[in-house]
Amino acid sequence: MQNESSTSSTPSFVPGLELSRRFYEELVQPIMREAFPNLPYAAALIGQGSEVLGFDTPQSRDHDWGARLFIFLREADAQHGDEISNLLSHLLPPRYLDAPVHFDQIPSEPRTRIMLRPVTGPVRHRVIPITLRNFTRIQAGCDLTQPLSVADWLTIPSSVLGGLIAGAVYHDSVGEVTALRHQFAWYPHDIWLYLLASGWQRIGEEEHLMPRAGDTGDELGSAIIGSRLIRDVIRQCFLLERQYAPYAKWLGTAFMRLRSAPEMAPLLQQAQQATTWREREAALARAYELLAHLQNALGVANPVLPETVSHFYDRPYLVIHGARFAEALRQQIRDPEVQRLASRHLIGNIDQWNDNVGLLGLEHAQLRRVYEDEQDGEADKASETKG
Repeated sequence: MQNESSTSSTPSFVPGLELSRRFYEELVQPIMREAFPNLPYAAALIGQGSEVLGFDTPQSRDHDWGARLFIFLREADAQHGDEISNLLSHLLPPRYLDAPVHFDQIPSEPRTRIMLRPVTGPVRHRVIPITLRNFTRIQAGCDLTQPLSVADWLTIPSSVLGGLIAGAVYHDSVGEVTALRHQFAWYPHDIWLYLLASGWQRIGEEEHLMPRAGDTGDELGSAIIGSRLIRDVIRQCFLLERQYAPYAKWLGTAFMRLRSAPEMAPLLQQAQQATTWREREAALARAYELLAHLQNALGVANPVLPETVSHFYDRPYLVIHGARFAEALRQQIRDPEVQRLASRHLIGNIDQWNDNVGLLGLEHAQLRRVYEDEQDGEADKASETKG
């Protein structure tokens, strides 16, 4: 099975998705067809990894990169996982197209390829047999094959959801993986409205602080707040275009692929590079106006007019008054649970109130309490009142 032509080196870089496709079709699929001819499964490269998003470059090859994929088994066939792993470890070559198939060490970075398990054969490969339920539990912290609560949707990072629908499916005779990717193509409508409203609320809470800090002579503070606002505008563009935002390393790269980027990016770059708060304010003001136009053009809420900036009360600072858009969106929410949440606060999802990577290491149940404790508290108060 170790085809010499397949293991010969090549001077050109093969992106991870294409590498894994060819690896599957030329080496893994023939083994599966011969050894397990009647076994339904899916083969895919989804989840974590720069190559899943299509952002890998030759630099990516320096660690945790190579020919890899997942073999998704039905729950009823999960017992074949070890057999598949051990068979592949004896039949796969250590390299393919000058990329590693054998990985010497398990990466130590948190949440990185944590589904890797040792095999008894000579090749420690990363063709991982796993059920879809276990895969989603590890990726998202909950069982995505079951209906999700509002709190579930809001505590799964957008980068995780994006990883589920990014990448590629090379084979799916079961249909579970394809169905899951369709299911998570985007947020439920009212949760989407809640996230849009929360994004506008964030802008409304800080848009006046950037010029105010600059006006007091604090250019550094103004620039810091300006950068936060730039990030909020970028994330709002992702939401408006129904695209999951990736984590920080690829946020700008993915943003440049959005439809709004040709107009929006130059404004945000001007704001980011500005050396005075007035220059920063002028660029951000134009960005706010463009964002307002994009929001109204979407047609998911009553138009908010004017789409132009104006002074913050009697102070000569130009703002879009983001709370106006937040309220217009909140009024369109119909789902009772989302309505209750939006009536209390517009904190959004975990991406909108957290930028600490370490927080992602918490148990999913702990994060859910951010949204669920208040509901429990209200229920307890209601019971006490009735009593």
